[in-house]
Amino acid sequence: MSSFKGSDTYTVDAKGRVSIPSKMRKNIEPEARQTFVVTRGLEKCLHAYPLDEWKRLEADIRSSTQSSEKDRFFVRMLMQWSEEVQLDSQFRLLIPRSLMDFAQIKKEVFFIGVLDHIELWDPGNFKQYLASKKDTYEKVAEHLIGGQR
Repeated sequence: MSSFKGSDTYTVDAKGRVSIPSKMRKNIEPEARQTFVVTRGLEKCLHAYPLDEWKRLEADIRSSTQSSEKDRFFVRMLMQWSEEVQLDSQFRLLIPRSLMDFAQIKKEVFFIGVLDHIELWDPGNFKQYLASKKDTYEKVAEHLIGGQR
């Protein structure tokens, strides 16, 4: 089971390749076979799941009912934006152009480890995201960790 944490900023090369940070790379399980599924995130970012974690997510989706129109729409959109990407020998991830355009990633990628996956952000978009939050980290933590869900 993967457990990604921390953050880092790396440069994207002219072909759209970016190295996975070494502190995250060491948490890629052998079952992932150096393969990630990159898809659209829920904000203006991308989610990169190691293949083993992606398969768990797919299993969860398959086991849920898809009888509602919202469920079917979500599955269609998730799968439409999903691309399987093999890491090269230098542990670089080739980000598909359509996904780079969606996340507005140009020269740099801000990586965030989010337990079972990695988020990829344009650094400026992540700063805007943080600035848009009305609650502070402390307030959210108090609510979640303090048991007042």
